[in-house]
Amino acid sequence: MRNNNVKKLAYCAMCLALAVVTNAITLFTLPNGGSITPCSMLFASLPGFFFGPAYGIASGAAFGVLNFILKPYFYTPVQFICDYILAFGALGLSGLFANKKNGLFIGYIVGCLGRFFFSFLSGVLFFAEYAPEGMNPAVYSAGYNISYIGVEMIITLVILAVPAVRSALEMVKKNGNN
Repeated sequence: MRNNNVKKLAYCAMCLALAVVTNAITLFTLPNGGSITPCSMLFASLPGFFFGPAYGIASGAAFGVLNFILKPYFYTPVQFICDYILAFGALGLSGLFANKKNGLFIGYIVGCLGRFFFSFLSGVLFFAEYAPEGMNPAVYSAGYNISYIGVEMIITLVILAVPAVRSALEMVKKNGNN
């Protein structure tokens, strides 16, 4: 049992390392902030897909803390929790679908939607002042967050549609759980 937990921890650490490295690679940056990275959210959501939501949420929250350490953006403790702990932790919701048909796709979408929700909430609560004059802060936050979270999600889903990629991730999951 102990060796299995160590193995799972090692897999989670490898996923986090890949998430941090790919998060440092910017494919493009949007004018108002936010950037598209090559699959960093996928790597952060894989521990959930591999081992279930507890591992996924913990790994996602750890990725959020690492993201904060590398690129700190801090207003208040509540904003930190919303933007880093909850938003990135939500990527681990992928684990809710770990054993379902098409669980990788569905789980990844749900994880991204969870991240979007908490980032949207943070935008409304803490960054409303950046909305153009006369624009509803909720509309501004939704547009801002979907512009980078949604685009990266779509790019990653296209990559996940490649059978060899899907097979490789299923094999890693199987090896991680043996």
